[in-house]
Amino acid sequence: MVSINIPGRVVVFDYGEVISQTPSEQDVQELLEGAGLSLDELQPPYWHHREALDSGQIRVVEYWQRVAADLGVSWDLATIHRLWAIDFRSWITVEPGTVQLIDELRQGGTRLALLSNAGYDYGDAFRNAPFSYGFERVFVSAEMGLLKPDPEIYRRTLEEPGIEPAQMVFVDNKAENIASAEALGITGHVFTGPEGLRAFLESLAESVAPSLVSEV
Repeated sequence: MVSINIPGRVVVFDYGEVISQTPSEQDVQELLEGAGLSLDELQPPYWHHREALDSGQIRVVEYWQRVAADLGVSWDLATIHRLWAIDFRSWITVEPGTVQLIDELRQGGTRLALLSNAGYDYGDAFRNAPFSYGFERVFVSAEMGLLKPDPEIYRRTLEEPGIEPAQMVFVDNKAENIASAEALGITGHVFTGPEGLRAFLESLAESVAPSLVSEV
């Protein structure tokens, strides 16, 4: 197996659409059918209230109640649970290429962590998921009361492992999140796919310590 060793660095991964895949058309259709709505109807309130959920201001039930209120409908607790389960499941499918790279980094002894804008309900799921095997820390925005790209969320992420900005490597699919991290001196990579990420990580490993990208 190929292993990637980036000594002296902690590679911090975003989750959504970096480790996870984008929800499939089937996932989206199942959610729309569960809500009895069209995409054009559901999408605006779904995203409008997401920041409050991901920053920890509200929990899952209140989130779906707010979505329902914006739509002029009322959902009972069983319906809310069904919609939550469909939505939650749609974000759990992972990108195999990213998880392969995570495992190669782990095999190479590279330190790993997660930083995700996500609600409280994802905390235990992230910490117990197979992809995070070997992660030192899992940072969930709701638990921190902060959201990317607020610079403070990166400062807090640096504090727990006790590292300086130059020691952190951050991988995220949103350019604004990377720009905010880089402004603090963190090395960033805008994720567009596993192939580009592999090239970035191997180049970084080679620049830090030549010959530490190896086959074992």
